[in-house]
Parts: sequence; structure tokens; C-alpha cells
Amino acid sequence: MPAVVVMGTQWGDEGKGKIVDYLAEKADVVARYQGGNNAGHTVVVEGKQFKLQLLPSGILYKGKTCVVGNGVVVDPGVILKEIKGMQSQGIDTSGLKISNRAHVIMPYHRLLDEAEETYRGDHKIGTTKRGIGPCYMDKNSRCGIRIVDLLDEEEFSDKLKRNLEAKNHLLKAVYGLEGFDYETVRKEYLGYADELRAYVCDTSAALNKALKNGEKVLFEGAQATLLDLDHGTYPYVTSSNPIAGGVCVGAGIGPTKIDKVIGVVKAYTTRVGEGPFPTELFDEVGDHIRDRGHEYGTVTGRPRRCGWLDASVVGYAGRLSGIDYMAITRLDILDELKAVKLCVGYKYKGKLLEEFPASLKALAEVEPIYEELPGWQSDTTGIRNYADLPLNARLYLERLSEVADIKLGIVSVGPGRDQTIVMHEIFG
Repeated sequence: MPAVVVMGTQWGDEGKGKIVDYLAEKADVVARYQGGNNAGHTVVVEGKQFKLQLLPSGILYKGKTCVVGNGVVVDPGVILKEIKGMQSQGIDTSGLKISNRAHVIMPYHRLLDEAEETYRGDHKIGTTKRGIGPCYMDKNSRCGIRIVDLLDEEEFSDKLKRNLEAKNHLLKAVYGLEGFDYETVRKEYLGYADELRAYVCDTSAALNKALKNGEKVLFEGAQATLLDLDHGTYPYVTSSNPIAGGVCVGAGIGPTKIDKVIGVVKAYTTRVGEGPFPTELFDEVGDHIRDRGHEYGTVTGRPRRCGWLDASVVGYAGRLSGIDYMAITRLDILDELKAVKLCVGYKYKGKLLEEFPASLKALAEVEPIYEELPGWQSDTTGIRNYADLPLNARLYLERLSEVADIKLGIVSVGPGRDQTIVMHEIFG
């Protein structure tokens, strides 16, 4: 019953797609358990780049079962475009399964997302305006439309009619926007239903059956720990739970089924959108990291804020998700630096903090405690064994492991599958 979770430890964009793609080779099933098309994974296979939004990274391997779980919110137009895009490149999508319990992003969700973000003014969250938050709001308000509803014309038509009456009134009365025509939306989405039908099933039942049969299942998270709705830097968070605990709810499996949790850690820190970022760099080092690392959003193209690696953040993620091993990514981006800094804790109003602060006001005012380590100034992209890494690179990684109290498991030194140093076999 080997089930492995791969999740992000920072603010997202850690390179989870590369790690999932690498581990997927030994997995039988790859399942996505939360988020929507506001998250993007970039995977490089034999020099060819694939940008994924809703499809699990395992889709790039032939013969894998790929699951979009009930905790994911699905924009039908986006996932169908992604499926067709994969098929046009010779990728087999026949193993894809989409949960009948997943909620559907509707056009009014996207418009409300944009309108609400505009309305916030200086207090904007930094949403991607793809309707993810409003879709989760409807889910929690118990007026959402699920995939199973979409596939039932009568049920879908009834729910759409009731929802449009409320949403159109809200759009016009509060935001001064025109609403949506019922018949136009109905026709569009029933067309999606016909195309999606072959992929839809009870994915919780499928996943539990796979685990019972001894298949290797890899669970893939979107976003990351500090964007978690409950434990992240609220309100600058996503609308779901990317931490390992989100797997149980978002995929429909029990917690006793999880064997290992892998926390993906970028060798530095980035953040997209608003909110405090204690180790953010505003100098030429930050510019160097952004340019060398091509730190721009997979989905949005937005430049990412860059800073030093924050071991306090990684340690916090380790505690929340019970991380067994770290998968370090993008170590090679630091290859040219003469010195690297590692944040090992915070001071707030002159006092050492024992815990990661819940208060955003406090997080914005903390003083990072840095340790400066010498850089290695040599090319790591061709190295395949941990012992062959430059001494200073190993000292940097081992100090992170010590401060965060998490073992090193994988080190990535480039985007390619072969540019991966494995220290512990994850699936055994």
C-alpha cells in the first residue's frame, strides 16, 4: 500500500511538477488533490517543455492512471483544452480519471473573481482571476455545481437557472456588471459534459482500490504550505489545503494510507502576489536569481518576488505535514553566487520567535536571522551523485536539513529528468 505525497513547503513554484514527474516513473497512479487552474507545473522531458494546469504530471508517462480528485475545482474548457493539447503532442490521455464530486468553475466565478479583486483596491490578494476562490465559496455555501450534476442535463439546468438568478443580481447590483444568458451558458457547458463524460468516475473508489491492490500511488499538491487556507499567510492564500492533510479530504483516502510525505523546497524562496515575505531581496542578487531562474509564473507570466531560503518556513511546513524527506530543487540557480544566506529564525521586537507567526503584521515586521555561507561558484548541472557536489553546496543543504529538522531525499540540479540526485529511494 505505498502512497506518497508530494507537496510544496514555501509559497509555491518550488518545482513540484519536476519532482512528481520524476517519481511518476515508478508510480502506477498519480493523483491531484486540490486547487484549480490557478496553479501551473512546468515539466521538461528530453528538452521539450510541457506546461500543465489541471492534469497531473504523470500524464507524460504512457500507461499511468492520472486522477483529478474531488478536492480540485475544474474549469471544463481549460481541462479539455489541456487534454487536446496533450493528444496533439502524442500524449496518451486514456488513463485520465476525473472525480464526479469535483466542483465546476462557471463563467460567473471568473467574473466575480476579477470584480472582487478590483473592488479590494489596495488590499488586493493577488488572485489569478480564474474563478477558483468563488468556486470554492459556492462549494462551501452549498450551491456549487459538481461534475456529477453537469453530466445530468436536468439537474444541471435546474441548478444553473437558480444560480444565475442570484449571481446576475449580485453582478449588476453590487459591481455594475452585466450578467450571463442562461441558454448560452447551458449550451456551452452541456457541450463540455459530452466531452468529459468518458473520463468521469468515483475517483475515491478508484484510488482506494488501487491502494488495496498494492499499486504505487503518488499524490500531487498544487500551491504550497504558506498558501494553505488554514495554515498559510492568510488572507494571502489559496482557497484549499495544499498541505499533506489535504490529501485525505481532496482525494478521499484515509490518513493511515499515506506512507511518505515529500516536501519540495526551492534552494531559494519566491513568492507571487501580495503579502509579507521576510527574506525578499530588492538588490542585484534578487535580480540575478530571478533572471537566472526565469522566475515568472507558469500560468500568469507574472515576475516572482525572490529572496533567500527561509529554513523557518521549511521547518514550519515540515511540522504541519509530517514531511519525511525534502526534495531540493533549483540548486544550480545559485551556482554563480560568491556567498549564500540562509534564514534560520526570526526576531520580533527584539525577541527570538519560537514559532512561525500567525499575525501577518508580525511577519511583515520580523527581522530574519541569517547565516552566511560561502558559495561554491561551480557548475552543478552535470552532477549525478550527492558526494560529487561541491563541498560548500553540501554544507548549505546539510545546514538547511539541520535547521528545518527534515532529512534530505532528492536534490535537483536542472529541469531535466536526468538532472536529479536521489539519496533515498522514495518508493523503495
